[in-house]
Amino acid sequence: MKKAISIILSLILCLSLASCGAQPSEDQSLNDNNSTPENDVSDSTENSDNENPGSSDEETANSFRFTRENFPRLDGSTSTVPFAQAVCSVLLGESREQVSDLVSFSRTTASYQALMSGEADLLLAAEPEAWVLEQLQNGDKWLMTPFAIDALVFIVQQDNPVDSLTIDQVRQIYSGEITNWSQVGGNDEPITAFQRNSEAGSQALIVKLVMGETPFMDPPADYIPSMEGMMTAVRDFDNGTGALGYTVYYYASDMKMAEGLKILSIDGVSPSDETIASGEYPLLNPYFVSIAKDTQEGSPTRVLYDWILSTEGQALVEHEGYTPVGDTE
Repeated sequence: MKKAISIILSLILCLSLASCGAQPSEDQSLNDNNSTPENDVSDSTENSDNENPGSSDEETANSFRFTRENFPRLDGSTSTVPFAQAVCSVLLGESREQVSDLVSFSRTTASYQALMSGEADLLLAAEPEAWVLEQLQNGDKWLMTPFAIDALVFIVQQDNPVDSLTIDQVRQIYSGEITNWSQVGGNDEPITAFQRNSEAGSQALIVKLVMGETPFMDPPADYIPSMEGMMTAVRDFDNGTGALGYTVYYYASDMKMAEGLKILSIDGVSPSDETIASGEYPLLNPYFVSIAKDTQEGSPTRVLYDWILSTEGQALVEHEGYTPVGDTE
């Protein structure tokens, strides 16, 4: 499958993808705040405004040519930057280095604020904090549709003997109830549990998927401002092997970034491409492609939105190491 996808995408790149066959999509209702990724993709969707997807809209998409002048203003989460660069590279026929100026993302919470204020046209982002999601729901003005699934994962130094935690144990660690690794089968040493800043997408995930209403203990150091910073903080911790951190699977599975680190199993399930795709790994959440609901059919923003959810777009999602939500055949 990977080989076939690579061949398809290579052909697309050779043609510069001057025309992109966007397919009709389903738009997630913003009223289902606590839905699972599976429900986000199917049960909690509403039909697109496109009532006759087989005619003029499809012809418009097939004849559309993206240029730097008409390309939508993008924003989103740090963890979606590689995918956004790939999208720009494929649709504009430029290298990733050449399109880097089009992908200067302001991170999860700030990107949704940029969308609502009109400073961005299309987001590729994780789920925002609850108060931002509430703002998005007011007025029913925004489309948030899953385009990929990622997982919240927990990382320790490679020499830490602990291989697995339960969700309850993670919650107890970050609330301060469990303070020593010996309480979860590890060495007799304190747990140093690093935390992200409140506007980070991974912070919103740990609140939603693990902590709920349980308050966090005070962090052991300053809040970590980036995904890479979290991994560096855990890897470079020099007071034993007591560090614990969290990130998303996309980053943690990067061999270069994850050097010296170990990803923990949660509730006995190790995160992998297979366990994320099947839903077996318990801490899952979608990435969303988001635009304004009143975005005009046939406009660059709507064409790009539809293309990301199309077979071609989903093939690119998979090719870039994310887990797609749609057909990639």
